[in-house]
Formats: sequence, C-alpha cells, structure tokens
Amino acid sequence: MNNFHPEQALCETRREFGEHGGVTPSISRSSTFTVMDPETMPEIFGGIRGPEQGGCFLYSRHFNPTVDTLARYLSAMEGTEFAVCTASGMSAISSTLLQLCHKGDHIVSSDTIYGGTHALLDELLPQFGITTTFVNPTDTAAFEKAITPKTRVLYTEAVGNPTLKIADIRALSKLAKTHGLSLVVDNTFTPMMISPARIGADVVVYSMTKYINGASDLVAGAICTTKAMVHQLMDLHTGRVMLLGPTMDPRMAYDIIQRLPHLALRMREHSRRALATCRRLEELGVPVVYPGLASFAQHRLATDLINEGYGYGGMFTIDCGTRDRADDLLDELQNTENFGYIAVSLGYFDTLMSCSGASTSSEISREEQEKMGLSPGLVRFSIGYTGSLEKRMEQMERAVRAVGLVKK
Repeated sequence: MNNFHPEQALCETRREFGEHGGVTPSISRSSTFTVMDPETMPEIFGGIRGPEQGGCFLYSRHFNPTVDTLARYLSAMEGTEFAVCTASGMSAISSTLLQLCHKGDHIVSSDTIYGGTHALLDELLPQFGITTTFVNPTDTAAFEKAITPKTRVLYTEAVGNPTLKIADIRALSKLAKTHGLSLVVDNTFTPMMISPARIGADVVVYSMTKYINGASDLVAGAICTTKAMVHQLMDLHTGRVMLLGPTMDPRMAYDIIQRLPHLALRMREHSRRALATCRRLEELGVPVVYPGLASFAQHRLATDLINEGYGYGGMFTIDCGTRDRADDLLDELQNTENFGYIAVSLGYFDTLMSCSGASTSSEISREEQEKMGLSPGLVRFSIGYTGSLEKRMEQMERAVRAVGLVKK
C-alpha cells in the first residue's frame, strides 16, 4: 500500500471562502470578466496575465473562478501540479488524447475500457489519422510489443471497466519514460484509493459524474496533470479544451466542491460493503470478482497500488454465464428484493447494476468482448451504502439463490 493521503492533501490546500466571508465559495456565473486597466486585456490574450498572475479572468470558457477553485482542490487530491475541469468524462479523455496526438500518431491502449472510450479510439480517432492498438492491461510486455515509432500515448484505466483487470501503473510508467511517451490513466473507479500521478502517470482523467460527485445528478470530467500540459490544453490558439469548448458550468463546479470533503468517507463505506458482500457471495460459490478478495487474480497488485485506508472500492461483478440469467438476476434484485436499480453509471449512494455487454460496453463488438474476457452474462455492480448492510446481504443471497447461482 502507499502512504499518500489524498484526504489530508485536500484538507491542507488553500480554502476558498465566499465573496462576503461565506464558508462556502461563491458561484461566479459571469461569462465574461472586466479589467480595470485597458492594458490588462492584451496581456491576458498574450498569456502574460491570468488567474495565477494577478487573479485575472477573461471569459468562462477559458478560466472561471469557481471552476478554478474545484480544479485546485482536485490537483491537491491527486498530487498533481494543476487540473482542468470539463463538461464530461469523455470530453476530458478526448481533449487529452487530441492534445497529445496528431495525424499519423499511434496509441497503445488497454482493451478493457469503457465502451465510449473504446469507440473514440477504435472508430472516431482513426478519422483524424490517429490509430490505436488494444492490448491486455495486465500484460505490460504486450504494451511494449505494440509500441511503434509513431506511438505517443499509453492509455489505461486503473481498474478496467467492467472486468476489473488492473494495470501495473508503475511498470507502465517506466515503459512510457523509456520510450518518451505519455501515460494517461482513467481513475474514475478509484478516486482517493489510487493516486496514479503519484506512482508515475503523466495525466489522470476522470468522469466526475461518478464517485467524485456521488449523487448521479450531474455530468462532469477532469484532467489532472502538469502545469505545462494544462497551459497546452488552455492555449488560445491550439488548446483542445479551450477550442473544443467542453466548458464546465460553475454551478456544477460548486456542487462538486461541496461533495469533495466527504468523498473519502463515501469511498470507505462503498469499499466496506463491497468486501462484506463479496465475501458472502464467495462463500456461497457465486462467481464473483472483486479486487479485495484474496482469490482475485491481481489481489497483490491491487494492494500494492491503493492508498492505505480506503479499501478496494465499490465495484464488483457476478458472471451469470448468459444474458438471460443476468437479466433474471437484475429483475430479481430490483423488482422483487428492492435492491438497487438497473441503470448505467456508478458511484451513487444506492446500488446501480447492469449487464455490461449489453449496456456500457455495447460499443465493443462481441468478438472484442470475448477477447477482453467479457462474458455476455457479466453483471457489474456499483454497490451503494443505503440501508442495513446485513439486510442488503440477505437480499443479495435470496436473489442469487432464486436464479440458481449458488453452487454450495
């Protein structure tokens, strides 16, 4: 385990108070900002002045005081120099990759990634002359073998969606440095738990829609990285975030700021309940996969990567074998047991569950799903923390028994 404490780092960063001394920051909803001296305006456009240099703001697609506060908190939590907030997780990923890659460049990516990211890499980016080779995230040697003279980026999810395969971030970082590449890690499943930048990632991306926000009521993304990379992303002439315009609404930023202080508490409880539930399922002989189980193939690596005290996360899977049985389990849990909701996404305070192959990974062909080890009957769970844990485990046990998943 690591000794970095993102919760403490967040606590120690400079606190932003409201305009009139409020304990919460103000929401700066202005789209444009005035300057007192006419000479300041060309200096802002020239990059001489900005939020860091004299607290100068120009236009909210560029920088906004409220959004900037959230970005500063996120960079403290991640242990990076800077961060940029965006309108969605996909905009964070696409802006990052388009900034790092140009026509003719190549990416080596994990094959176990969110379906939308897979579609971006496999179908959309090739239209701009950027190609991708997909490899098993658990095989660092496969990443190295796929590198070509045109490769610019290694891309992976810290914990793969939905199979939970784990990438060895330290090993990939060494590989990236050896070949002069950028390592980009999507840490959406594991905020606070894993700190990719602290163990070698160059860029950490998030869908803040999920755990970081925690209430399934907004869509947002983040890019946590170096000061130099942020300046590139926000450059007035070539910055992908600046020119593509995935601007975060300051009201969204405010809502997330208010939820960051209890992110660590939420992650611990998600983790505690997931571990208890999965241990019970394993005792019953149910085909459950969870990084916190000793039986998990990469349990030792998972333990090595996580920050001490946050557990192994709130995501686990049950392989029902077939789509029909997966649907039966989902129906039993939601409509008979009142346990969770059949819905995409994750990180909500109630349990969300879905059959991945027919939902969040449906952009990936059946052939590619089989190659990455995604069974048609795999059900992905984002465990919630509402209700009594013991009662929730009883509901889960009745449901898996009802659909014939108990082997003992």
